[in-house]
Amino acid sequence: MKREFKLNFRGRDITVETGELAKQANGAVLVRYGDTVVLSCAVMSNNVSSADFFPLTVLYQEKLYSVGKIPGGFIKREGRPTDEATLSARLIDRPIRPMFADGFRNEVQVINTVLSVDPDNSPQMAAMLGSSLALCISDIPFDGPIAGVRVGKIGKEYIINPNVEETEKSELILTLAGTKTDICMIETGAKEVSEEVMIKAIEFGQKAITELCEFEDEVTKNVGLEKVTVDLVEIDKDLTELVKKYAKDMLLDALTSDKEKNEKYEEIESVKVQTVGHFSELYKDNENLGDILKDVKTLVDELEAELVRDLIVEKHIRPDGRALDEIRPLSASIDILPRTHGSALFTRGQTQALGATTLGALGEHQILDGLGLEDTKRFMLHYNFPNFSVGETGRYGAPGRREIGHGALGERALLQVMPSEEEFPYTVRVVSEILESNGSSSQASICAGCLSLMAAGVPIKSPVAGIAMGLITKGRKHVVLTDIQGLEDHMGDMDFKVAGTKNGITALQMDIKIKGVTKSILKEALAQAHKARLQILEVMTSVISEPRKSLSPYAPKITTLDIKPEKIKDVIGRGGEMITKIILTASNVKSVNDKDAVKVDIDDDGHVVIYHSNQEVIDKTLEMIKNVVKEVEIGKIYTGKVTKVEDFGCFVELWDGCEGLVHVSQMANERIDKPSDLVKVGDEIVVKATGYDNRGRLNLSRKEALPKNDKKTK
Repeated sequence: MKREFKLNFRGRDITVETGELAKQANGAVLVRYGDTVVLSCAVMSNNVSSADFFPLTVLYQEKLYSVGKIPGGFIKREGRPTDEATLSARLIDRPIRPMFADGFRNEVQVINTVLSVDPDNSPQMAAMLGSSLALCISDIPFDGPIAGVRVGKIGKEYIINPNVEETEKSELILTLAGTKTDICMIETGAKEVSEEVMIKAIEFGQKAITELCEFEDEVTKNVGLEKVTVDLVEIDKDLTELVKKYAKDMLLDALTSDKEKNEKYEEIESVKVQTVGHFSELYKDNENLGDILKDVKTLVDELEAELVRDLIVEKHIRPDGRALDEIRPLSASIDILPRTHGSALFTRGQTQALGATTLGALGEHQILDGLGLEDTKRFMLHYNFPNFSVGETGRYGAPGRREIGHGALGERALLQVMPSEEEFPYTVRVVSEILESNGSSSQASICAGCLSLMAAGVPIKSPVAGIAMGLITKGRKHVVLTDIQGLEDHMGDMDFKVAGTKNGITALQMDIKIKGVTKSILKEALAQAHKARLQILEVMTSVISEPRKSLSPYAPKITTLDIKPEKIKDVIGRGGEMITKIILTASNVKSVNDKDAVKVDIDDDGHVVIYHSNQEVIDKTLEMIKNVVKEVEIGKIYTGKVTKVEDFGCFVELWDGCEGLVHVSQMANERIDKPSDLVKVGDEIVVKATGYDNRGRLNLSRKEALPKNDKKTK
């Protein structure tokens, strides 16, 4: 039976419908937020998975009919997820995942299908609410609810779920998820805001999240199913004690050694292998030996995590011996790659990122085929994480969720300081190649990317650095760590990434493995991150303090001009004939697709941008375009060149791209039978502009250009 629930949420209605659609799912809700409509379905398998992790899948499916679009390409149907869809799925996955019990191994899928989109009402936030509600009302054991909101800030006013106009004016867009009491996920892009502003925005958002969670509780109370009991994966307590007794001291010695990362990891791995070997011999006659050894491996990993956490929380000893707020050794350099437009290498401990910046014409922007209002993007940051960066082999293929997510975070951090299109009319692509990784590679990408932008001469407003903070909890005790390495990230409870300039935060991301963190912990982490960020910026600016004033000789140079919009058709020409002629002639190439061909972008308002690495080519292109758009003054006398002679007159070119007809009757004072008797191709003659015919063609007169007292033909 269909049930409907409504909430007036900050002046806008949210309606939840259940009981009518997707009734075979464990839980399904249709969320209407304004004209945005999302169907969220949750399904759980009946069997325990053999995987040694919780197999949760969250999908966010964009349907282009939701915004009245037909998909591009030949197939005309939705294909692989857009980056935005992938990021939206991650946004929902991160706060949901910690809400399942330890040892939960039944496969769970949460599928969000976007059916209708109202740009002023976020489909991502509707999907997050729907995902939590679908799980809450289902029989799936889920320790929710959670909810999410976006927070904007215009002037001194904070806004929940800002609309399109408010988003454009806002100095930050904070995406926040949490429970009724705690925050469990943060994603932010901001225009250099202070830590105090960020905390206030989080507090403001938390209150709104509480409202949504209480609404979910109301819905669940009315239509929620009784939760089923599932088998949680648990390991025999006796085996747990045996493994702990055998391996604890050896693991502790390995963890506290002063060896480098790879040697330390080899020593830890050696202890694990030795432990498995020991229990393999001990239980060699047991018919369940395979399952026992699998449990032994899990127990050794858990013991390692327990020891790391104890060392950090109780003794403030980190695996590599650093102080809690100490950054690993830093180094930076630029101009690593001679032919790129900008390049830089940034190293933090055993994490190393190579940044490369490429400048292109505005026409080389990325085309977005998604649900948003924007259909192009002129700044991109792409993150690549090859297996060799962690000394491993593995599959190579298309970027996964991790690569897309890390790239988006870096892009958001640097976008806040990028110049406008008017200030710097280029498409800009930054690529981060991770050459070595031991944690915080996304933040190293921000540092390397920023350095490469400055080396390329991109006039960014201020240098940006990034740092990853960690959290280790034990009971009521907690420790915030600066610059977490891989082991601390894997064993810890929080990955808190903060990027910004000396003036403020430009991007922030928080993921946690526990069910929430308090405001006091967030304040502590932000303060510690601020100190670290300034240290990193000091190292970066010692290498290059500001963007270069000139571009690489291999980068395209720019000249711009503005023409009347009605002249655009003249520059393009019929079927592109004129612009093709300009490009081929100015560049001295045979094809407009030649790598050495000049690039010309023309906006609908008549703004023309010309790109080429050779200034002479740019100047020639500019001159040719000016000639095309230069207007003839009626009544003025010009000297032109005869380009064609016909029986009815001759064609005269006043300048490149401007040609008119001298009719035979206007060639001389006396009657002329054959124009070819008077002029030939290549002759220069004096003519007067007399006007245009009804088809817009220029009429010229040689007769009227002759001196008044000249009665002769020549």
